[in-house]
Amino acid sequence: MTTTTEARTMPAPIADGFIMPDFGPRQGAPAGTGPTGAAAPAEAYAGSVPAHAGPRKIAFICSKGNLDMAYPALIMGNAALSEGAEVHIFFTFWGLDMINQKTNQNLKFTISGNTAMHMPALGNIRPGLEHFSVPQQMGGLPGMGAFATRYFKKEMADLDIPDVPEFLDLMAAQGAHMYACRLTFDMMKLLEADLHPAVEGVISAADFIVISEGAQVIFV
Repeated sequence: MTTTTEARTMPAPIADGFIMPDFGPRQGAPAGTGPTGAAAPAEAYAGSVPAHAGPRKIAFICSKGNLDMAYPALIMGNAALSEGAEVHIFFTFWGLDMINQKTNQNLKFTISGNTAMHMPALGNIRPGLEHFSVPQQMGGLPGMGAFATRYFKKEMADLDIPDVPEFLDLMAAQGAHMYACRLTFDMMKLLEADLHPAVEGVISAADFIVISEGAQVIFV
């Protein structure tokens, strides 16, 4: 029989043969905590991440459509689901590109405006270059956006992290609830047929306020 600790550290098989990658165990968590075990109180193990002592609800608001900004909520949401939390995700403004089937397979990564952009692969040329921030002027060069996007996707694929449409499928299979913002949906002249099948509906901001009552809210 698989123990609770083992269950947390092993990737779980999902429908259609997909496997959610292992993003690592919760450091210092004692046996018996998590979605299937009795959660220990926060003071049970000092110096490590405290265990939550009861049911938890987390709401994510996704407002960005860049490739690098699409993943934070998906990865955190997956972690929340693995801990037994109830997860709700509200896609608004450019975040709708994450659930628009015409755009979510082609999200872009750009150097422009991203002063933290550095490339670990440059360390192979000369040690230390992996910490060098890529000059902003390079973002305007022809083809640089496509190059940066390919580089980012390769780095994610090397870690077995799914692309955005597949990630949405995996999270839906684990029970995540996803919604599109009515205001942005109408502004962008979208159709419900454009939305990823995991999206449960197009709702107003007020509707999401009601849905997320009592939740920890994370804005991305």
